[in-house]
Amino acid sequence: MTETVTSRLDGLRRSIPQGITLVAVSKFHPVEALREAYDAGQRVFGESRANELVEKARNLPSDISWHFIGHLQTNKVRAIVPHVDLIHSVDSERLLRLIDNEALRINRSIDVLMQLHVAREETKFGLTPDEMISLLTPQFIGSLKAVRITGVMGMASNVDDERRITADFREIRHTFDILSQGTFASHPEFSVVSMGMSHDWPLAVAQGANMIRVGTTIFGEREY
Repeated sequence: MTETVTSRLDGLRRSIPQGITLVAVSKFHPVEALREAYDAGQRVFGESRANELVEKARNLPSDISWHFIGHLQTNKVRAIVPHVDLIHSVDSERLLRLIDNEALRINRSIDVLMQLHVAREETKFGLTPDEMISLLTPQFIGSLKAVRITGVMGMASNVDDERRITADFREIRHTFDILSQGTFASHPEFSVVSMGMSHDWPLAVAQGANMIRVGTTIFGEREY
């Protein structure tokens, strides 16, 4: 029997521990595939291209929670702010300020995750743990008007070495813990650790992830 989006999604849900938010990474997949996942009960979808997110948001039910998970260019912020509930990939003060200004302009509150860079590859975006801890002071947090920083996001090195991957996830979680016990000690909304994808989410969950981003396991290989 050919596996469907519904059957793959059901199998994945059975394997994920309770309390883990599943972001169905739907980038490059057609609206029909998202509709099947929606009909199977999925409500959180992740997109990494602004134009694609906007188009899908206009053509799918309004109770979907859209997450932007890719590298966000500053010239695309205005397009996505009306549609997204969570931006996973804030990797600079400049980008954070711009999202804050755009959300304020349209009278919306936007939740964001700060992106950590712990992986071995230089190609990945994000702040180092030290950079992030230095940036996120109480004064800085207090200056934001329409953005809530609700946690961190990060990716492990693209390697086969599970020890390296585990160490990367552990560092992401450790940085979250430092921030949650320090700057964000009186901010209960700072609660999200987004890490882990189709190939490594069990390792991420073992190190304290409470949000995972899974695409291929649900939708199959991408349709470019």
